[in-house]
Amino acid sequence: MRRAFPAAAVVAALALAVSACGGGGETAAPTPAQSAADPSQISGEVTWWDTTRPDSEGPTFQALIKEFEAAYPKIKVKYVNVPSDQAQNQFQTAAQAGTGAPDVIRSEVAWTSQFASLGYLQPLDGTRAVDQQDDFLPGPLSSTKFQDKTYAVPQVTDTLALIYNKRLLKEAGHEEAPKTVAELKQVALDVKAKTGVNGLALNVDSYFLLPFIYGEGGDLLDVANKKIVVNSPANVKAIETVADLISSGAAPKPATTDSYANAMTALKDGKAAMIYNGPWALSEIYQGKEFADKTNLGIAPVPAGSVKAGAPTGGWNLAIYAGSKNLDASYEFVRFMSTVEAQGKIAKELGLLPTRTSAYETPEVKSNADVSVFKPIMDTAVARPWIPEGGQLFQPLVEGYQALVSGQSKPADLLKKVDEQYHGIMKDWS
Repeated sequence: MRRAFPAAAVVAALALAVSACGGGGETAAPTPAQSAADPSQISGEVTWWDTTRPDSEGPTFQALIKEFEAAYPKIKVKYVNVPSDQAQNQFQTAAQAGTGAPDVIRSEVAWTSQFASLGYLQPLDGTRAVDQQDDFLPGPLSSTKFQDKTYAVPQVTDTLALIYNKRLLKEAGHEEAPKTVAELKQVALDVKAKTGVNGLALNVDSYFLLPFIYGEGGDLLDVANKKIVVNSPANVKAIETVADLISSGAAPKPATTDSYANAMTALKDGKAAMIYNGPWALSEIYQGKEFADKTNLGIAPVPAGSVKAGAPTGGWNLAIYAGSKNLDASYEFVRFMSTVEAQGKIAKELGLLPTRTSAYETPEVKSNADVSVFKPIMDTAVARPWIPEGGQLFQPLVEGYQALVSGQSKPADLLKKVDEQYHGIMKDWS
């Protein structure tokens, strides 16, 4: 799962907001089949847009589909893998046109309220899609709400951690992962000096900037007061910290495109000792030659800035298109894919974090050491703003990050421009 947000999404989202009910129209009311005595008799074809990595994650989800079809022989699932950096814009375009949208989409948590505000998602309260809602973790569950209605079901949750090569750190004289950004810089420099390998590989993506911002006590928005706070002294310090990691040589200058793939490849091949990434990346990382011995992989909380250690809350929801012609079948599919059993399989095989409290007590989840490491990190993760504009916040920031890396902008100028763009998105915010 890559975290990327297409530039076109910002323009498209703003244009679509003008015609908020286009494509989706009036959302349909739950049908009588929601409480069917024998839901296995429900028939139909469900098209599902999945946004996982097709090579390392896709097979697990396709295996779950086979289990679902065996349990519901009258429902056929059409599986479509859509790259996560394209799905948001493609769904908006299809929903606006009223044709080509899937019945079910794996929606990034920041997209859900935006899609709901545009009238593109089916309300799920009172349907069979939502099962034992009080079992979901509060953070992931909050991302499924818009104007007090439920528009999605939490599938997996995530956050960021420092993922590292234990062997390389040990060769550089470090037995433990760095706990602060200052230590991160020194450990990275030591790795470079003593092993010849790059110490830290950065990913030029907005989500991966957030630990530095939160670490200095900064944020993007003050939602309670409808105030944009991205251009703050704390955030300037955070961006200066990132710039210093690059200029000092602690991290090589990253490419402005494909930096996620580059960082992952560098870690897997032993050409970088540390990266920031989340639980979704583990299945791919373990395919690397450096981690044929899984015990060589270290996972630690993101290093703290001068204020705290803070990683963002992320994850993916399952949402149903309001214009679906297969609502009853879609309700059953979403219900099945969010069960404790399904989440246990996903956690066991892929290391993705469950959204159900009870799932963490199952043998499948308890047996996965990676999930156990991430759970306490998740407990302290910083919540992102679940507002319709949330999906538009990252593109201005990533463009600024790219300008910083390419030498076209300084931290203060970067944030000033992002602030201007945010005010263009949220015109009634101070």
